Amino acid sequence: MLLASEARNLRKDERIERLEKLVAAFKQAAFGRRSEKSDPGQFELALEDLETSIAAIHAEEDAQERAAKRPAKPRAANRGSLPKHLARIEEVIEPESLTCACGGWLHCIGEDVSERLDIVPAQFHVIVTRRPKYACRSCTDGVMQAPAPARLIPGGMPTEATVAHVLVSKYADHLPLYRQAQIYSRQGVDLDRSTLADWGGRAAFELRPVFDALMANLKKSTKLFMDETRAPVLDPGAKKTNTGYFWALARDDRPWGGKAPPGVAFTYAPGRGGLHAERILQGFGGILQVDGYAGYNRLIAPDRVGPGIQLAYCWAHARRKLTEITRPGPAPIAEQGVALIRDLYAIEAEIRGNDHATRLAAREERSVPILARLDDRLRHHRARTSAKSPLGEALAYIAKYRDGLGRFLTDGRIELDSNTVQRTIRPIALSRKNALFAGHDAGAENWAVIVSLIETCKMNAIDPHAWLASTLTKIVNGHKQSQIDDLLTWNYAAKV
Repeated sequence: MLLASEARNLRKDERIERLEKLVAAFKQAAFGRRSEKSDPGQFELALEDLETSIAAIHAEEDAQERAAKRPAKPRAANRGSLPKHLARIEEVIEPESLTCACGGWLHCIGEDVSERLDIVPAQFHVIVTRRPKYACRSCTDGVMQAPAPARLIPGGMPTEATVAHVLVSKYADHLPLYRQAQIYSRQGVDLDRSTLADWGGRAAFELRPVFDALMANLKKSTKLFMDETRAPVLDPGAKKTNTGYFWALARDDRPWGGKAPPGVAFTYAPGRGGLHAERILQGFGGILQVDGYAGYNRLIAPDRVGPGIQLAYCWAHARRKLTEITRPGPAPIAEQGVALIRDLYAIEAEIRGNDHATRLAAREERSVPILARLDDRLRHHRARTSAKSPLGEALAYIAKYRDGLGRFLTDGRIELDSNTVQRTIRPIALSRKNALFAGHDAGAENWAVIVSLIETCKMNAIDPHAWLASTLTKIVNGHKQSQIDDLLTWNYAAKV
């Protein structure tokens, strides 16, 4: 028969195990396949509550250990490490007395050092600018006074750093302006939501040339990624929400050792037609890695005018169609296909970061035979499978895009999938949850400008707030348009 304490511990273990299983299930639902179609805000809230419950159980157990005067069991936890650049405020805790029991004087032989993270809530400072006026007592030539410093908001109260904070809070941390206004009011600073919106709009206008320079720089590349996702925009006249689209154009050459810095530029369009992709890509020629959306076929139409574009397709989408078939139960044909695609990904994981020639050589030696086996099974099973069955549709999808799917075997710069650009559009799902993008199309265009620059900062491991504050300050101080490329994220990174 179990003791009462053992029974309690068993119940706790069972509760923790059940909660941890729920956490794993929510993580799979939130961050697994097709997570963008789900409601990420709700998943995050559920995860937070579950993880809080687990922590509460551990705290209860620790309290019981202390009450029984037993040392608390050490728990495996990822507490992270505190960055070196954070300011350290040291406190020294001395014993009540440095006199030994024998009457002698104690001397220090070492110390234990621990660090804890402390947070001071957002603090507001008022910068008071005084400009003394001077006059000569000997003549009447006039009054001397230093010119007033330039401001992003003429006659307004915010510094450029304040505006940067508002932008990062909204577009990077998905905190709507009305919630920011509530936070500021708790500090005694009453700012209307419309005032914050005005700051953001003026910043978007000033940052537009930097966005244009980013887009132009990306289109000079010979290989890019592209994807699109819906963007709800309110139509006040019709009193309804229209569905526009954000088109993301991304570059990331790091997997094959390319020297061009990574970046992404979003463009808002009122629809999903291929004509929008064609307009955005005007002037670009090279390899474009995309999913199987038919709208991209316009880019390779024989009568299209402009530089040539080759489409490379995404194996992640092909694999997903087969994986969906395996979920309800055993599906040997689909499972074989998934296993072969998994082998392709294993090779890619090994060669990532090598130069494109090395990657291509490895693919020719190891990936070509795997893809040949996949092709054999594809031909064999398509002839014996109903075209209208889920398996038939999955096999037909792979066959339809087979040329573009196999393009990675001819160019070491091409990735196996378009996950690079899909990662950049995940924040859009959070913005869709928290607020509409705009009350009109122009608001969505402002969103595209600011988020392009913030996400490019993230891709280059640059603090978006620091970059925005610095860049807005330079712009209002008259940075030359002819030198706008100097303001791009990676040039800022080179100077930091």
